Amino acid sequence: MQNEEGTLVDLYIPRKCSATNRLITAKDHASVQINIGHVDENGIYTGQFSTFALSGFIRAQGDADSALDRLWQKKKVDVRQQ
Repeated sequence: MQNEEGTLVDLYIPRKCSATNRLITAKDHASVQINIGHVDENGIYTGQFSTFALSGFIRAQGDADSALDRLWQKKKVDVRQQ
Protein backbone atom coordinates (compact mmCIF):
# COMPACT_ATOMS: atom_id res chain seq x y z
CA MET A 1 0.00 0.00 0.00
CA GLN A 2 1.20 3.52 -0.78
CA ASN A 3 0.34 6.82 0.86
CA GLU A 4 -0.34 10.13 -0.94
CA GLU A 5 3.41 10.84 -1.35
CA GLY A 6 3.94 7.50 -3.11
CA THR A 7 6.06 5.83 -0.41
CA LEU A 8 5.42 2.24 0.66
CA VAL A 9 3.82 2.03 4.09
CA ASP A 10 3.31 -1.76 4.43
CA LEU A 11 5.19 -3.39 7.27
CA TYR A 12 5.62 -6.70 5.45
CA ILE A 13 5.93 -7.20 1.70
CA PRO A 14 5.98 -10.92 0.82
CA ARG A 15 8.45 -12.22 -1.74
CA LYS A 16 7.59 -14.46 -4.68
CA CYS A 17 9.52 -17.51 -5.77
CA SER A 18 11.42 -16.70 -8.97
CA ALA A 19 10.85 -20.21 -10.34
CA THR A 20 7.16 -20.82 -9.56
CA ASN A 21 5.73 -17.35 -8.73
CA ARG A 22 4.38 -18.74 -5.45
CA LEU A 23 4.29 -16.40 -2.48
CA ILE A 24 7.05 -17.05 0.03
CA THR A 25 5.29 -16.72 3.36
CA ALA A 26 6.85 -15.61 6.62
CA LYS A 27 6.69 -19.21 7.90
CA ASP A 28 8.65 -20.67 4.95
CA HIS A 29 11.96 -21.13 6.74
CA ALA A 30 13.41 -23.29 3.94
CA SER A 31 13.33 -20.50 1.35
CA VAL A 32 16.51 -18.77 0.19
CA GLN A 33 17.38 -15.57 -1.65
CA ILE A 34 20.51 -15.63 -3.80
CA ASN A 35 22.36 -12.66 -5.32
CA ILE A 36 24.43 -13.44 -8.44
CA GLY A 37 27.06 -10.81 -9.21
CA HIS A 38 27.59 -9.42 -12.70
CA VAL A 39 31.09 -9.39 -14.19
CA ASP A 40 32.55 -7.54 -17.16
CA GLU A 41 34.41 -9.12 -20.10
CA ASN A 42 37.60 -9.36 -17.98
CA GLY A 43 35.81 -11.23 -15.18
CA ILE A 44 35.83 -8.26 -12.79
CA TYR A 45 32.79 -7.66 -10.58
CA THR A 46 30.86 -4.58 -11.73
CA GLY A 47 28.99 -3.91 -8.48
CA GLN A 48 25.65 -5.02 -9.91
CA PHE A 49 23.78 -8.22 -9.13
CA SER A 50 20.62 -10.16 -9.91
CA THR A 51 18.46 -11.47 -7.08
CA PHE A 52 16.60 -14.78 -7.20
CA ALA A 53 14.31 -16.11 -4.47
CA LEU A 54 13.59 -19.84 -4.24
CA SER A 55 10.77 -21.21 -2.11
CA GLY A 56 11.12 -24.12 0.26
CA PHE A 57 8.79 -26.13 -1.99
CA ILE A 58 11.26 -25.99 -4.91
CA ARG A 59 14.15 -26.85 -2.62
CA ALA A 60 12.29 -29.80 -1.08
CA GLN A 61 11.51 -31.16 -4.55
CA GLY A 62 15.22 -31.09 -5.41
CA ASP A 63 14.66 -28.73 -8.34
CA ALA A 64 16.53 -25.72 -6.97
CA ASP A 65 19.69 -26.33 -9.04
CA SER A 66 17.87 -26.70 -12.35
CA ALA A 67 15.50 -23.81 -11.57
CA LEU A 68 18.37 -21.47 -10.70
CA ASP A 69 20.29 -22.50 -13.83
CA ARG A 70 17.21 -21.94 -16.02
CA LEU A 71 16.54 -18.54 -14.43
CA TRP A 72 20.16 -17.40 -14.87
CA GLN A 73 20.33 -18.59 -18.49
CA LYS A 74 17.28 -16.43 -19.23
CA LYS A 75 18.54 -13.44 -17.21
CA LYS A 76 22.13 -13.35 -18.47
CA VAL A 77 20.94 -12.52 -21.98
CA ASP A 78 19.30 -9.39 -20.54
CA VAL A 79 22.42 -8.30 -18.61
CA ARG A 80 24.85 -9.34 -21.39
CA GLN A 81 26.85 -11.91 -19.41
CA GLN A 82 28.78 -14.76 -21.01
